[in-house]
Amino acid sequence: MRLLMLGGTEFVGRAVVDAALTRGWQVTVFHRGHHEPPPGVAVLRGDRTAADGLAALGRGEWDVVVDTWTGAPSAVRDTARLLATRAQRYVYVSSRSVYRYPSAARLDEDGPLVDGSPDAGEVEYAQAKRGGELAATAVFGGRALLVRAGLILGPWENIGRLPWWLRRVARGGPVLAPGPRELALQYVDARDLAAWTLDAVERGLGGPYNLVSPAGHTTMGELLEACVRVTGADADLRWVEPERIAAAGIEPWTQLPIWLPPGELHDHLHQGDVSKAVAAGLRCRPIGETVADTWAWLQSIGGEPPQRPDRPAVGLDPETEARVLKG
Repeated sequence: MRLLMLGGTEFVGRAVVDAALTRGWQVTVFHRGHHEPPPGVAVLRGDRTAADGLAALGRGEWDVVVDTWTGAPSAVRDTARLLATRAQRYVYVSSRSVYRYPSAARLDEDGPLVDGSPDAGEVEYAQAKRGGELAATAVFGGRALLVRAGLILGPWENIGRLPWWLRRVARGGPVLAPGPRELALQYVDARDLAAWTLDAVERGLGGPYNLVSPAGHTTMGELLEACVRVTGADADLRWVEPERIAAAGIEPWTQLPIWLPPGELHDHLHQGDVSKAVAAGLRCRPIGETVADTWAWLQSIGGEPPQRPDRPAVGLDPETEARVLKG
């Protein structure tokens, strides 16, 4: 198989490239040159935000294009149109954020969606992802696969969520652990996303798929306890109820990455129906493996994770954590 990866040097794109190379696929990476491409790939350079940024894609044929773009949907539109006669399939890595909020628990792919346009410029995240879906589908029709991912974890993460928890636990001492301990989490390891996506391409699947683990695949307790275990830190998890966290003015998801208190937003992000993807072969590794491999990767790069410039840094400052634990 001949894969054109748009991006491919970080996180999800890197996981897709690594999985494709392992299968013996021929991989071409199209990127801006800000990071080193993985070894073993052909490289094309370009900037999708520039007037002539797609020039390097003017020639070549591929069996599949994988696109993780999050910016203006018009960039997906332009790329898809350029490749319409030279690529067999188009995979757009979208997001479950395309579902209109609030959504009921166990929402499947037929749930109500936010408005979006394939011709839009810079818009909010949900509208950007929906516009990207519409752009890919407008050109490739049933040959477009829409991978609606939720929370993504694993090695090469450049958002900072799991790396922040690992580094915080590694410092040891009392750790503010947001409860309840048994709170169910729904996520996907980037490598499991990559494996499922390439399998789906080989099977000729198209249309939308929610791609996260089944609801309850792990819990907040299991995740943080795995962090303690793999770091070997002298950390004491202090479980704090959601009410105390809210009273302290601490923001879920950003100041306490991954965590959302029970309620409407938690149901929206951690209770999706993924039966369609599971029936199509989705398999999710245990949380302990994701945590251990992410820690090993962090160690291998000196402990300082990369940070996407278009995303704010996450995490709770030590002073606020100490104040809440003391109170």
